[in-house]
Amino acid sequence: MAKTSEMVVRTLVECGVTRGFTLPGLGVTWALPAFHDAKDDFDVVLCRNEWIASIMAQATGRLTGKPAALMGQGPWITTMGGLGIIEAHFAGSPMVILTETSDYDGYGQMGCYQTMTGDYGGADAMASLKPITKYCTYATAPEEAVFGTQMAVKHATLPRQGPAAVIMKTPIIRQEMPDTPKPALYPSEGYLRHVPPKPDPAAVAQIADLIEGAKSPVIVAGNGVLSSGAGQALQDLAEAAGIMVVTSYNGKGVIPEDAPVCAGMLGTWGHKAANRVLAAADLVVMMGASMGPDYTRFRDPDLIRPGDQTLVQIDIDPRNAGWVYPVDLAVTGDVADVVAMLSQRGLSSEKTGARIEAGMALKKKHGYDLLPDLPAAQGTVHHTDVVRSLQGFLGADDLLTLDAGAQRIWATFGLRMPHGGQLLVPGGTGVMGWGGPAATAAKMVHPEKRVTCLAGDGGFMMTVQVLPTAVQRELDVVYLVSNNSGLGMVRDNLGDKRIAVDFNEVDFAKVAEGMGAKGLSVYHPDEIRDALDQAHDMGGPVVVDVKIDPEASHHEAVDNAPI
Repeated sequence: MAKTSEMVVRTLVECGVTRGFTLPGLGVTWALPAFHDAKDDFDVVLCRNEWIASIMAQATGRLTGKPAALMGQGPWITTMGGLGIIEAHFAGSPMVILTETSDYDGYGQMGCYQTMTGDYGGADAMASLKPITKYCTYATAPEEAVFGTQMAVKHATLPRQGPAAVIMKTPIIRQEMPDTPKPALYPSEGYLRHVPPKPDPAAVAQIADLIEGAKSPVIVAGNGVLSSGAGQALQDLAEAAGIMVVTSYNGKGVIPEDAPVCAGMLGTWGHKAANRVLAAADLVVMMGASMGPDYTRFRDPDLIRPGDQTLVQIDIDPRNAGWVYPVDLAVTGDVADVVAMLSQRGLSSEKTGARIEAGMALKKKHGYDLLPDLPAAQGTVHHTDVVRSLQGFLGADDLLTLDAGAQRIWATFGLRMPHGGQLLVPGGTGVMGWGGPAATAAKMVHPEKRVTCLAGDGGFMMTVQVLPTAVQRELDVVYLVSNNSGLGMVRDNLGDKRIAVDFNEVDFAKVAEGMGAKGLSVYHPDEIRDALDQAHDMGGPVVVDVKIDPEASHHEAVDNAPI
């Protein structure tokens, strides 16, 4: 008879989940023989901690639209592993979490250390995971583990996507499945069938009429455009009708940011041109964008004006339309379907030239194509030098991941992504340490791409243990570390009351070499581009330690001026 672990692995493969990330402990250790037997169908990626495993699983789900598995022992998946889970929850990334209660053959009621059953003297895995997942179940029998896995995949993949967890009572993992399971188990396919609803044609026709009648229509493109793969179709539509496009943080780069119709990313850490293009709109069409306060300058009353501007919101989840702002029209559906229906209907090009001309004038007025040339101390560079070098480096086959911190602010403000869909960001929570594991996962998903991570020294140090995984997997990833020996963003905000923000200097090139990777160091602006080229030519994981002037501030990249 098959064991629970074997049946769960079979179910994952049957459901199309073929890769998992883990640092195994207790129950997952017990399940490793089942994963070994299925290694031709399921790829187990060994990580150095649960934090890294969770980010790699989340990034894989975000890139593929299909869940990867995060697997580990209950106490650590619910704590360290929670970072990637909560990012998946906020960002709408599919993920399946497999964990257990660590109750050591039934001793959970006796306060056994690590126990997660929720009993006296222990902790509660269900209570920890339920608030940050779409679906969470506690399996106490083999049949429940299999059915729970089927339901987890179902919930993770249905709109709006997200993380789903199966917590198994540890002793059942090695338990044999009865010959006649009760309740009966069925193949997974029937549980996963789903025909997505199509947008209402009358509502889409109404959007078309509003666009035709508007003087200055603007599309706000969010994560929903990326996840639906509608970037190119959206660009074609916008260019044909002369509709300016601005983006959320998650949607940055969904269409090439050097396109005439693109005004870049919104928000305090976006570009002032994007904010002013949106403020000048008489019609705002929000596509797969939640309109979260973080990219609307915290509901700046001059940016979005219900009652003055006509507001239309399109989202796959009807709860998201009219969530942050009251809207004049809400359309439920996949953004790709709405864009296709608008394109098939055909929009007039009569106003195209005038609309684009007006948008370009606002972009020029507010310096959309300008990046300040700011000084740095001898032997160091400024964040703007890094952005400028990346701008000239990125080609059609590049993927770039960002981390949190000052270097990310300069990238979101100053970097114009030259090709659609080549930027990956920690958009759900903005957690530090995300960029390195995300880049590593991205290379596994897209081995044909040239993958670069831009991270600060603070964030990169948090998950630097991803390097051995990249070495073991022989992954050609370049980690560009903006090293200012501190928490640059916090340091800037403290002014002359600097405390708890300055780190000792770390040589990341030597750290990389000690972990089996390769390392380069950069001390001058002219060296950055050459180092990027050299690092990617070297093969294998390479860390480029770029010495950033500790006094280089992010404040010049912030738009907090009145609209």
